[in-house]
Amino acid sequence: MLPKTRTISSYLHNHTTIFTSHTNPETQLQVRFISSLKVVWRKDRKLDQAIENDKQYKLCARVVKEVLNEPGKVIPLRYLEKRRERLRLNIKVKTFLSRYPGLFDIYYDRIKPKTEPVKFLRISDRLQQILEEGNAIVMENEPLIVSKLCKLLMMSKDKVLSADKLVDVKREFGFPNDFMVNLVPKYPQYFRILGFPGEEKSFLELVSWNPEFAKSVIERRAEEESNLTGIRVRPNFYYKLPSGFFLKREMREWVRDWMELDYISPYEDVSQLDQASQEMEKRTVGVFHELLSLSIFKRIPVPILGKFSDEYRFSNAFSNAFTRHSGIFYLSLKGGIKTAVLREAYKDDELIDCDPLLEIKDKFVELLEEGWRERKEQLQLQMEEVKKDKERMAMGNKE
Repeated sequence: MLPKTRTISSYLHNHTTIFTSHTNPETQLQVRFISSLKVVWRKDRKLDQAIENDKQYKLCARVVKEVLNEPGKVIPLRYLEKRRERLRLNIKVKTFLSRYPGLFDIYYDRIKPKTEPVKFLRISDRLQQILEEGNAIVMENEPLIVSKLCKLLMMSKDKVLSADKLVDVKREFGFPNDFMVNLVPKYPQYFRILGFPGEEKSFLELVSWNPEFAKSVIERRAEEESNLTGIRVRPNFYYKLPSGFFLKREMREWVRDWMELDYISPYEDVSQLDQASQEMEKRTVGVFHELLSLSIFKRIPVPILGKFSDEYRFSNAFSNAFTRHSGIFYLSLKGGIKTAVLREAYKDDELIDCDPLLEIKDKFVELLEEGWRERKEQLQLQMEEVKKDKERMAMGNKE
């Protein structure tokens, strides 16, 4: 059992620095650093539940992917049974199939000629239809995928990222499985592949800078509010602590002063900034906010973010920022994995800032729910048959 609270300490330099506002050069903002800054980690049950809600979907998606990767997209049931540990499937395959009907069809075939037929799995016609609809959704949202890929490169210090790392995070951002092979070459105006995909030293390089892509979610939101109200709105983070969460006085003052600092776009060149400065902290939080905003579920496991520490200039203790800025992020420990969650994207345990690519998941979940309803109806029919059999037996005994 994980404890409900845990203390994370972050040690900042104990000195006073003067920052000048970018919007008004005459305005100076004095920010006081606090040594031995302590933030209490608190469980957010609603956001933990949001992660739990997707657990079944992700499990099913892993098993489906395993079957699709097989030659002919079929697999002997007993082969799949042997891969349960790797798939993190803690129930037998037969039990899994009964819990999630509608995903696969079971049929008999021979593994080798002159051997006894055994049970095989193949994806069902209904699932095949959803996969085809998913491909159509990806094609429809290709401009969005291209912009996401450009943004990931534009935020990096050298505008180059490892192809292997990008492939590792494709599910987080909704990239198709074959994006490096089939999508990237279609846009030579944006991308250049250095090396060959699949090799250890293969990289994706940004060819040209698109100013429209260089606007963060926060900057776009401020623009929209300014156009709506006619008043210039200053870009800044949406900060709201969850119910029952309180900060100590020193921490409240530090957050207040930090929020008053000018927003630094994650697409700005910050090579001249001191890594330990408050400005760099502002920029780093901006990168985290943008990465989570670009992700499908508006949350990313911390180990995945850690893979890009060098490319995005994250410090060794970068994960402390998610707790230090608890009004912007939530650091979930659900399942023993640290996951950074963007608070503003959720209302209670429901994702309200939905990515267009999530339509694929919605269709998949509809298929699961349809299967559950069919299974429930079958169980009810079986119970009714058992009840009728008992009644007939009772009548026979009376006679």
